[in-house]
Amino acid sequence: MLQGKCVVLGVTGSIAAYKIAGLASSLKKLHADVEVLMTKNATNFINPITFETLTGNKCLVDTFDRNFSFHVEHVSVAKKADVLLIAPASANVIGKLANGIADDMLTTTAMACKCKKILAPAMNTNMFDNPIVQDNIEKLTRFGYEVIEPANGYLACGDTGAGKMPEIDELQDYILREIAVEKDLTGKKVLITAGPTREAIDPVRFITNHSTGRMGYEIAKAAMLRGADVTLISGPVALTPPRFVNVVPVSSAHDMYEAVMAHANESDIIIKSAAVADYTPSTVANEKMKKSDSDLSIALSRTKDILLELGQKKRDGQFLCGFAMETQNLLENASKKLSSKNADLIVANSLRTEGAGFGVSTNVATLITKSGVEELPLMSKADLANIILDRANKGE
Repeated sequence: MLQGKCVVLGVTGSIAAYKIAGLASSLKKLHADVEVLMTKNATNFINPITFETLTGNKCLVDTFDRNFSFHVEHVSVAKKADVLLIAPASANVIGKLANGIADDMLTTTAMACKCKKILAPAMNTNMFDNPIVQDNIEKLTRFGYEVIEPANGYLACGDTGAGKMPEIDELQDYILREIAVEKDLTGKKVLITAGPTREAIDPVRFITNHSTGRMGYEIAKAAMLRGADVTLISGPVALTPPRFVNVVPVSSAHDMYEAVMAHANESDIIIKSAAVADYTPSTVANEKMKKSDSDLSIALSRTKDILLELGQKKRDGQFLCGFAMETQNLLENASKKLSSKNADLIVANSLRTEGAGFGVSTNVATLITKSGVEELPLMSKADLANIILDRANKGE
Protein backbone atom coordinates (compact mmCIF):
# COMPACT_ATOMS: atom_id res chain seq x y z
CA MET A 1 0.00 0.00 0.00
CA LEU A 2 2.86 2.42 0.77
CA GLN A 3 5.27 1.29 -1.95
CA GLY A 4 7.40 4.26 -3.02
CA LYS A 5 6.33 6.41 -0.06
CA CYS A 6 8.72 7.79 2.54
CA VAL A 7 7.50 8.12 6.13
CA VAL A 8 9.71 10.05 8.53
CA LEU A 9 9.18 9.27 12.21
CA GLY A 10 10.45 11.71 14.81
CA VAL A 11 10.92 10.23 18.28
CA THR A 12 11.44 12.38 21.37
CA GLY A 13 12.26 11.74 25.03
CA SER A 14 9.17 10.04 26.42
CA ILE A 15 8.45 6.62 27.87
CA ALA A 16 5.98 6.19 24.98
CA ALA A 17 8.95 6.07 22.56
CA TYR A 18 8.95 2.28 22.73
CA LYS A 19 5.61 2.15 20.89
CA ILE A 20 7.12 3.65 17.76
CA ALA A 21 9.15 0.50 17.15
CA GLY A 22 5.86 -1.29 16.49
CA LEU A 23 4.73 1.52 14.19
CA ALA A 24 7.99 1.41 12.21
CA SER A 25 7.63 -2.34 11.79
CA SER A 26 4.00 -2.04 10.68
CA LEU A 27 4.84 0.64 8.11
CA LYS A 28 7.65 -1.50 6.69
CA LYS A 29 5.18 -4.35 6.23
CA LEU A 30 3.17 -1.94 4.09
CA HIS A 31 6.36 -1.42 2.02
CA ALA A 32 7.03 2.14 3.14
CA ASP A 33 10.54 3.61 3.24
CA VAL A 34 10.81 4.51 6.92
CA GLU A 35 13.34 7.03 8.24
CA VAL A 36 13.63 7.54 12.00
CA LEU A 37 14.99 10.66 13.65
CA MET A 38 15.62 10.67 17.40
CA THR A 39 16.46 13.32 19.94
CA LYS A 40 19.32 12.46 22.31
CA ASN A 41 16.84 12.18 25.17
CA ALA A 42 14.86 9.61 23.19
CA THR A 43 17.89 7.30 23.11
CA ASN A 44 17.53 6.94 26.88
CA PHE A 45 14.22 5.16 26.32
CA ILE A 46 14.93 3.08 23.19
CA ASN A 47 18.14 2.24 21.37
CA PRO A 48 18.58 3.56 17.79
CA ILE A 49 19.73 0.08 16.75
CA THR A 50 16.15 -1.11 17.24
CA PHE A 51 14.91 1.27 14.56
CA GLU A 52 17.85 0.55 12.25
CA THR A 53 17.09 -3.17 12.44
CA LEU A 54 13.39 -2.63 11.75
CA THR A 55 13.70 -0.09 8.95
CA GLY A 56 16.99 -0.93 7.25
CA ASN A 57 17.94 2.76 7.43
CA LYS A 58 20.41 4.55 9.68
CA CYS A 59 18.65 6.14 12.64
CA LEU A 60 19.69 9.79 12.72
CA VAL A 61 20.38 11.45 16.05
CA ASP A 62 23.43 13.70 15.78
CA THR A 63 23.28 16.59 13.33
CA PHE A 64 27.08 16.48 13.01
CA ASP A 65 27.47 12.71 12.69
CA ARG A 66 30.29 12.11 10.17
CA ASN A 67 29.26 8.50 9.45
CA PHE A 68 26.99 9.16 6.48
CA SER A 69 27.06 9.58 2.71
CA PHE A 70 28.07 13.05 1.55
CA HIS A 71 24.89 15.07 1.59
CA VAL A 72 23.19 17.33 4.10
CA GLU A 73 21.24 14.75 6.07
CA HIS A 74 18.40 16.83 7.46
CA VAL A 75 17.77 18.44 4.07
CA SER A 76 17.91 15.18 2.10
CA VAL A 77 15.52 13.41 4.48
CA ALA A 78 13.16 16.39 4.41
CA LYS A 79 13.12 16.42 0.61
CA LYS A 80 12.14 12.77 0.23
CA ALA A 81 9.58 12.74 3.05
CA ASP A 82 5.94 12.26 2.06
CA VAL A 83 4.79 12.71 5.65
CA LEU A 84 6.47 13.50 8.98
CA LEU A 85 5.02 12.12 12.20
CA ILE A 86 6.57 13.21 15.51
CA ALA A 87 5.44 10.71 18.12
CA PRO A 88 5.78 10.89 21.00
CA ALA A 89 6.08 14.69 20.79
CA SER A 90 7.43 16.05 24.08
CA ALA A 91 6.64 19.50 25.49
CA ASN A 92 10.26 20.43 24.82
CA VAL A 93 10.18 19.65 21.08
CA ILE A 94 6.72 21.18 20.69
CA GLY A 95 8.07 24.38 22.23
CA LYS A 96 11.12 24.39 19.95
CA LEU A 97 9.10 23.89 16.77
CA ALA A 98 6.52 26.49 17.75
CA ASN A 99 9.24 29.09 18.23
CA GLY A 100 11.51 28.27 15.31
CA ILE A 101 14.32 26.62 17.27
CA ALA A 102 16.22 24.01 15.26
CA ASP A 103 19.14 22.67 17.28
CA ASP A 104 19.12 18.92 16.59
CA MET A 105 18.49 16.49 13.74
CA LEU A 106 14.76 16.18 14.42
CA THR A 107 13.92 19.88 14.67
CA THR A 108 16.14 20.90 11.75
CA THR A 109 14.54 18.26 9.55
CA ALA A 110 11.06 19.31 10.62
CA MET A 111 11.88 22.92 9.73
CA ALA A 112 13.08 21.83 6.28
CA CYS A 113 10.07 19.57 5.54
CA LYS A 114 7.41 20.83 3.14
CA CYS A 115 5.28 17.70 3.48
CA LYS A 116 2.38 17.20 5.88
CA LYS A 117 3.58 17.27 9.52
CA ILE A 118 1.70 15.47 12.28
CA LEU A 119 2.29 15.67 16.03
CA ALA A 120 1.22 13.19 18.70
CA PRO A 121 1.85 14.91 22.06
CA ALA A 122 2.67 12.60 24.97
CA MET A 123 3.53 13.86 28.45
CA ASN A 124 2.32 14.25 32.02
CA THR A 125 -1.25 15.51 32.12
CA ASN A 126 -0.29 18.65 34.07
CA MET A 127 2.36 19.46 31.48
CA PHE A 128 -0.10 18.93 28.65
CA ASP A 129 -2.65 21.22 30.31
CA ASN A 130 -0.05 23.92 30.92
CA PRO A 131 -1.20 27.05 29.04
CA ILE A 132 2.27 27.51 27.55
CA VAL A 133 2.17 24.02 26.00
CA GLN A 134 -1.39 24.57 24.82
CA ASP A 135 -0.39 27.90 23.27
CA ASN A 136 2.51 26.24 21.45
CA ILE A 137 0.23 23.50 20.14
CA GLU A 138 -2.26 26.08 18.91
CA LYS A 139 0.55 27.99 17.22
CA LEU A 140 1.76 24.86 15.42
CA THR A 141 -1.80 24.16 14.27
CA ARG A 142 -1.89 27.63 12.71
CA PHE A 143 1.39 26.82 10.98
CA GLY A 144 -0.17 23.76 9.32
CA TYR A 145 0.77 20.98 11.72
CA GLU A 146 -1.92 18.39 12.43
CA VAL A 147 -2.15 17.52 16.11
CA ILE A 148 -3.50 14.16 17.28
CA GLU A 149 -5.35 14.51 20.54
CA PRO A 150 -3.69 12.43 23.27
CA ALA A 151 -5.69 9.71 24.92
CA ASN A 152 -6.94 9.84 28.48
CA GLY A 153 -5.75 7.16 30.84
CA TYR A 154 -3.26 5.98 33.40
CA LEU A 155 0.13 7.53 32.68
CA ALA A 156 3.59 6.15 33.40
CA CYS A 157 4.10 8.78 36.11
CA GLY A 158 1.10 7.42 38.00
CA ASP A 159 -1.29 10.24 37.16
CA THR A 160 -4.52 9.74 35.26
CA GLY A 161 -5.68 12.15 32.57
CA ALA A 162 -4.90 13.49 29.11
CA GLY A 163 -1.38 13.03 27.82
CA LYS A 164 -1.23 9.36 26.84
CA MET A 165 0.00 8.69 23.32
CA PRO A 166 -2.59 6.91 21.13
CA GLU A 167 -1.98 3.33 20.07
CA ILE A 168 0.00 2.63 16.92
CA ASP A 169 -3.05 1.71 14.82
CA GLU A 170 -4.42 5.22 15.29
CA LEU A 171 -1.05 6.81 14.46
CA GLN A 172 -0.81 4.64 11.35
CA ASP A 173 -4.33 5.63 10.26
CA TYR A 174 -3.29 9.29 10.26
CA ILE A 175 -0.35 8.41 8.03
CA LEU A 176 -2.45 6.27 5.69
CA ARG A 177 -5.09 8.97 5.33
CA GLU A 178 -2.38 11.37 4.20
CA ILE A 179 -0.36 9.29 1.72
CA ALA A 180 -1.89 5.86 1.06
CA VAL A 181 -3.70 6.62 -2.20
CA GLU A 182 -4.45 9.39 -4.67
CA LYS A 183 -7.05 11.86 -3.40
CA ASP A 184 -9.30 11.63 -6.47
CA LEU A 185 -12.51 11.97 -4.42
CA THR A 186 -11.55 15.21 -2.72
CA GLY A 187 -14.55 17.54 -2.61
CA LYS A 188 -17.03 14.68 -3.06
CA LYS A 189 -19.62 13.77 -0.44
CA VAL A 190 -20.20 10.04 -0.23
CA LEU A 191 -23.13 8.47 1.63
CA ILE A 192 -22.93 4.75 2.44
CA THR A 193 -25.28 2.41 4.27
CA ALA A 194 -23.98 -0.76 5.88
CA GLY A 195 -25.04 -3.65 8.04
CA PRO A 196 -28.41 -5.13 8.97
CA THR A 197 -31.47 -3.52 10.51
CA ARG A 198 -33.67 -4.90 13.24
CA GLU A 199 -37.44 -4.77 13.06
CA ALA A 200 -38.99 -5.11 16.50
CA ILE A 201 -41.83 -7.57 16.83
CA ASP A 202 -42.27 -6.96 20.55
CA PRO A 203 -39.95 -5.89 23.41
CA VAL A 204 -38.09 -9.23 23.15
CA ARG A 205 -38.06 -10.33 19.50
CA PHE A 206 -36.91 -8.73 16.28
CA ILE A 207 -36.39 -9.63 12.61
CA THR A 208 -32.96 -9.14 11.09
CA ASN A 209 -30.57 -10.78 8.62
CA HIS A 210 -27.01 -12.08 8.47
CA SER A 211 -25.35 -8.93 7.13
CA THR A 212 -22.10 -8.06 8.93
CA GLY A 213 -21.64 -4.64 7.30
CA ARG A 214 -18.10 -5.44 6.18
CA MET A 215 -18.61 -4.47 2.54
CA GLY A 216 -20.07 -1.09 3.43
CA TYR A 217 -17.33 -0.42 5.95
CA GLU A 218 -14.66 -1.23 3.37
CA ILE A 219 -16.27 1.20 0.92
CA ALA A 220 -16.40 3.90 3.60
CA LYS A 221 -12.72 3.41 4.47
CA ALA A 222 -11.66 3.41 0.82
CA ALA A 223 -13.65 6.57 0.08
CA MET A 224 -12.13 8.31 3.11
CA LEU A 225 -8.59 7.40 2.03
CA ARG A 226 -9.37 8.80 -1.42
CA GLY A 227 -10.26 12.15 0.11
CA ALA A 228 -14.05 12.03 0.23
CA ASP A 229 -16.24 13.48 2.94
CA VAL A 230 -17.87 10.22 4.05
CA THR A 231 -21.06 9.58 6.01
CA LEU A 232 -21.62 5.96 7.00
CA ILE A 233 -25.10 5.00 8.17
CA SER A 234 -24.66 1.74 10.00
CA GLY A 235 -26.98 -0.84 11.43
CA PRO A 236 -25.89 -2.88 14.47
CA VAL A 237 -22.57 -4.56 13.59
CA ALA A 238 -19.52 -5.93 15.41
CA LEU A 239 -17.03 -3.80 13.46
CA THR A 240 -14.81 -0.93 14.52
CA PRO A 241 -15.93 2.21 12.67
CA PRO A 242 -13.29 3.58 10.27
CA ARG A 243 -11.60 6.74 11.51
CA PHE A 244 -12.24 10.10 9.89
CA VAL A 245 -15.73 9.00 8.83
CA ASN A 246 -19.02 10.43 10.11
CA VAL A 247 -20.81 7.35 11.47
CA VAL A 248 -24.57 7.51 12.06
CA PRO A 249 -25.73 4.46 14.05
CA VAL A 250 -29.27 3.20 13.40
CA SER A 251 -31.29 0.17 14.41
CA SER A 252 -34.50 -0.21 12.43
CA ALA A 253 -35.17 0.18 8.71
CA HIS A 254 -37.21 3.27 9.53
CA ASP A 255 -34.22 4.74 11.41
CA MET A 256 -32.04 4.04 8.38
CA TYR A 257 -34.61 5.57 6.04
CA GLU A 258 -34.75 8.76 8.09
CA ALA A 259 -30.95 9.02 8.30
CA VAL A 260 -30.47 8.37 4.58
CA MET A 261 -33.06 10.94 3.55
CA ALA A 262 -31.51 13.52 5.87
CA HIS A 263 -28.16 13.22 4.05
CA ALA A 264 -29.14 12.13 0.54
CA ASN A 265 -29.68 15.45 -1.20
CA GLU A 266 -26.25 16.82 -0.27
CA SER A 267 -24.42 13.64 -1.33
CA ASP A 268 -22.66 13.25 -4.67
CA ILE A 269 -22.39 9.46 -4.42
CA ILE A 270 -24.86 7.20 -2.59
CA ILE A 271 -24.04 3.52 -2.08
CA LYS A 272 -26.71 1.43 -0.40
CA SER A 273 -24.94 -1.73 0.69
CA ALA A 274 -27.04 -2.41 3.80
CA ALA A 275 -29.14 -5.56 3.89
CA VAL A 276 -32.23 -3.89 5.30
CA ALA A 277 -34.92 -6.10 6.77
CA ASP A 278 -37.44 -4.34 4.52
CA TYR A 279 -39.79 -7.23 3.98
CA THR A 280 -43.52 -6.75 3.54
CA PRO A 281 -46.17 -9.19 4.76
CA SER A 282 -46.60 -10.61 1.25
CA THR A 283 -43.00 -11.77 1.19
CA VAL A 284 -43.08 -13.61 4.50
CA ALA A 285 -43.33 -17.32 3.94
CA ASN A 286 -45.00 -18.23 7.19
CA GLU A 287 -48.56 -16.97 6.72
CA LYS A 288 -49.75 -18.62 9.92
CA MET A 289 -47.18 -16.76 11.96
CA LYS A 290 -48.15 -13.51 10.23
CA LYS A 291 -51.85 -13.96 10.93
CA SER A 292 -51.34 -14.96 14.54
CA ASP A 293 -48.97 -12.13 15.37
CA SER A 294 -50.38 -8.73 14.52
CA ASP A 295 -47.29 -7.01 15.93
CA LEU A 296 -45.13 -8.86 13.41
CA SER A 297 -47.41 -7.82 10.56
CA ILE A 298 -47.23 -4.20 11.63
CA ALA A 299 -43.45 -4.32 11.98
CA LEU A 300 -43.07 -5.74 8.49
CA SER A 301 -45.50 -3.39 6.79
CA ARG A 302 -44.04 -0.11 8.02
CA THR A 303 -40.66 -0.43 6.30
CA LYS A 304 -39.89 1.57 3.16
CA ASP A 305 -37.94 0.83 0.00
CA ILE A 306 -34.99 3.14 0.53
CA LEU A 307 -33.27 2.49 -2.81
CA LEU A 308 -36.50 3.07 -4.72
CA GLU A 309 -37.09 6.42 -3.06
CA LEU A 310 -33.48 7.45 -3.60
CA GLY A 311 -33.90 6.66 -7.29
CA GLN A 312 -37.11 8.66 -7.51
CA LYS A 313 -35.46 11.69 -5.87
CA LYS A 314 -32.07 11.38 -7.59
CA ARG A 315 -30.82 14.77 -8.70
CA ASP A 316 -28.69 15.56 -11.74
CA GLY A 317 -25.08 14.51 -11.30
CA GLN A 318 -25.82 12.22 -8.37
CA PHE A 319 -24.58 8.62 -8.60
CA LEU A 320 -26.71 5.87 -7.04
CA CYS A 321 -25.41 2.36 -6.39
CA GLY A 322 -27.38 -0.52 -4.91
CA PHE A 323 -26.60 -4.13 -4.04
CA ALA A 324 -28.47 -7.29 -4.96
CA MET A 325 -27.88 -10.59 -3.20
CA GLU A 326 -29.68 -13.49 -4.80
CA THR A 327 -29.85 -17.26 -4.58
CA GLN A 328 -31.15 -17.69 -8.14
CA ASN A 329 -31.73 -15.71 -11.36
CA LEU A 330 -28.96 -13.32 -10.30
CA LEU A 331 -28.52 -11.28 -13.48
CA GLU A 332 -32.23 -11.15 -14.30
CA ASN A 333 -33.24 -9.94 -10.85
CA ALA A 334 -30.36 -7.49 -10.55
CA SER A 335 -31.08 -6.00 -13.98
CA LYS A 336 -34.72 -5.50 -13.02
CA LYS A 337 -33.56 -3.78 -9.85
CA LEU A 338 -31.30 -1.42 -11.82
CA SER A 339 -34.26 -0.29 -13.91
CA SER A 340 -37.01 -0.24 -11.31
CA LYS A 341 -34.93 1.65 -8.73
CA ASN A 342 -33.43 4.12 -11.24
CA ALA A 343 -29.93 3.19 -10.06
CA ASP A 344 -26.70 3.80 -11.95
CA LEU A 345 -24.99 0.63 -10.73
CA ILE A 346 -26.10 -2.61 -9.11
CA VAL A 347 -23.48 -4.79 -7.46
CA ALA A 348 -24.86 -8.32 -7.60
CA ASN A 349 -23.63 -11.46 -5.93
CA SER A 350 -24.98 -14.89 -5.16
CA LEU A 351 -25.10 -16.60 -1.82
CA ARG A 352 -24.43 -19.82 -3.71
CA THR A 353 -21.00 -18.65 -4.90
CA GLU A 354 -18.04 -19.69 -2.76
CA GLY A 355 -16.20 -16.66 -1.39
CA ALA A 356 -19.21 -14.33 -1.63
CA GLY A 357 -21.91 -13.42 0.83
CA PHE A 358 -22.06 -12.51 4.49
CA GLY A 359 -19.30 -12.70 7.07
CA VAL A 360 -16.32 -13.20 4.73
CA SER A 361 -13.53 -10.85 3.68
CA THR A 362 -13.91 -11.66 -0.04
CA ASN A 363 -16.62 -11.23 -2.63
CA VAL A 364 -17.50 -12.40 -6.14
CA ALA A 365 -19.53 -9.65 -7.74
CA THR A 366 -21.14 -8.75 -11.02
CA LEU A 367 -21.45 -5.08 -11.90
CA ILE A 368 -24.62 -4.21 -13.78
CA THR A 369 -25.12 -0.83 -15.45
CA LYS A 370 -27.27 0.46 -18.28
CA SER A 371 -24.34 -0.07 -20.62
CA GLY A 372 -23.64 -3.69 -19.77
CA VAL A 373 -22.62 -6.42 -17.37
CA GLU A 374 -19.14 -7.03 -15.96
CA GLU A 375 -18.38 -10.20 -14.04
CA LEU A 376 -15.53 -9.80 -11.55
CA PRO A 377 -13.34 -12.58 -10.16
CA LEU A 378 -12.93 -13.47 -6.49
CA MET A 379 -11.28 -10.55 -4.70
CA SER A 380 -11.10 -8.90 -1.31
CA LYS A 381 -13.95 -6.63 -0.32
CA ALA A 382 -11.37 -3.84 -0.01
CA ASP A 383 -10.43 -4.25 -3.68
CA LEU A 384 -14.08 -4.43 -4.72
CA ALA A 385 -14.74 -1.24 -2.75
CA ASN A 386 -12.23 0.66 -4.88
CA ILE A 387 -13.66 -0.73 -8.12
CA ILE A 388 -17.12 0.46 -7.10
CA LEU A 389 -15.73 3.89 -6.20
CA ASP A 390 -13.87 4.05 -9.53
CA ARG A 391 -17.19 3.53 -11.34
CA ALA A 392 -18.97 6.07 -9.15
CA ASN A 393 -16.24 8.67 -9.62
CA LYS A 394 -16.46 8.30 -13.39
CA GLY A 395 -20.25 8.36 -13.27
CA GLU A 396 -20.59 5.04 -15.03
